[in-house]
Amino acid sequence: MGAATKLAFAVFLISCSSAGSILGRSETKECIYYNANWEKDKTNSNGTEICYGDNDKRKHCFATWKNISGSIEIVKQGCWLDDINCYNKSKCTEKKDSPDVFFCCCEGNYCNEKFYHSPEMEVTQPTSNPVTTKPPLFNTLLYSLVPIMVVAVIVLFSFWMYRHHKLAYPPVLVPTQDPGPPPPSPLLGLKPLQLLEVKARGRFGCVWKAQLLNETVAVKIFPVQDKLSWQNEYEIYSLPGMKHENILYFIGAEKRGTNLDTDLWLITAFHEKGSLTDYLKANVVSWNELCLIAETMARGLSHLHEDIPGLKDGHKPAVAHRDIKSKNVLLKNNLTACIADFGLALKFEAGKSAGDTHGQVGTRRYMAPEVLEGAINFQRDAFLRIDMYAFGLVLWELASRCTASDGPVDEYMLPFEEEVGQHPSLEDMQEVVVHKKKRPILRECWQKHAGMAMLCETIEECWDHDAEARLSAGCVEERIIQMQKLTNIITTEDIVTVVTMVTNVDFPPKESSL
Repeated sequence: MGAATKLAFAVFLISCSSAGSILGRSETKECIYYNANWEKDKTNSNGTEICYGDNDKRKHCFATWKNISGSIEIVKQGCWLDDINCYNKSKCTEKKDSPDVFFCCCEGNYCNEKFYHSPEMEVTQPTSNPVTTKPPLFNTLLYSLVPIMVVAVIVLFSFWMYRHHKLAYPPVLVPTQDPGPPPPSPLLGLKPLQLLEVKARGRFGCVWKAQLLNETVAVKIFPVQDKLSWQNEYEIYSLPGMKHENILYFIGAEKRGTNLDTDLWLITAFHEKGSLTDYLKANVVSWNELCLIAETMARGLSHLHEDIPGLKDGHKPAVAHRDIKSKNVLLKNNLTACIADFGLALKFEAGKSAGDTHGQVGTRRYMAPEVLEGAINFQRDAFLRIDMYAFGLVLWELASRCTASDGPVDEYMLPFEEEVGQHPSLEDMQEVVVHKKKRPILRECWQKHAGMAMLCETIEECWDHDAEARLSAGCVEERIIQMQKLTNIITTEDIVTVVTMVTNVDFPPKESSL
């Protein structure tokens, strides 16, 4: 074997040895734990934390801290999820120059006990390099190493692409930039936020399941071209009186990126059961479950529609949602509902313009007749009645999947899916709803259950062609409470009594109270 060949073989062995060391890693099982906000979060203040997670995913330690005039204040230390930015780092080191909140992660037990700030410096090259003659073996080494390097680059690039698509966004601190308006929660900026998986896609972007320290949250990401929708939703959530158990809980808003790469984020509570649409596709509901969902949904919409002066945080104006549908109703674990998605909402404040009151907005199959005709009275009550028409259709969706009546339960269908299919045009909806005055079918077997019969009457009064005859959300809430009370006393022995009670029951007034 020649000298040149021996040298090339030695280089190959060294390369393989280096690759082996790169693939090796320290297993992280425990980390130093600290929480500056332990009293509020109801956790321990310090100690150690055992790292849990899937066996095929790597675990790390992390630390966040602040440097206030040279004084170090630790914010949080603990375990961190599988993150390519932490791979093979034995020391917990922040590389950014001067962030508001410092963040580092590492691999190895208790590697976050000590943390460092070592900003990356630009290396300046000398203006001239001395010319060196190429060694005689240069060509041999070149031809030997090039194939190995090409293969290594392809493998590393493929691995990076896999991780990139899996994580989609690297975990960063919240917020990285000023979102325009001040952040609603000053604590948000102290917490690292990590996106986990896409849960839904819609007209204005996608919704991610994410982790904010030990809390699971939802992150709705808008592209920059939908800035107005993001801004509007942020403003609606920030109104006085918008914290309500049946309105989706809002945590924060911010911008990510720069210029054309900017994404706009809304961070809210996360509900594992997802939307009412998703739930009804996979499940049927009992009469009591229907009443619980419908009552809490009506309560949330009633609060949204209400003008409430004199609250601690100010005057809550009436708000019209303008895109009520089962996709925008989320279910909590206890099956209570909360209203979400305020990108098209309008607020009505005395002496102020309601903003863009363009009539034909929302989802076509849920549009009221006056919206489809383009014949809206641009007053507050007119917009609230449009919400109530759509609310009637959502009640019909609930009724269609209820097991209360003796008849078969239909497969889940969207309103008017039998009449116009899954992707109706505006003209399709105008023909069915405005000209033929059709509504989704109320099954005959539903009338045999006293509660379902009352619900059908309520649905018809919500989707009445005459907008002024529609019920208010508050009236619907009261009716559902009465329905449930009435049906709770029904037994098989007193059907005759129940029929008499149904005939004589005093409903809240039929007229709209808007």
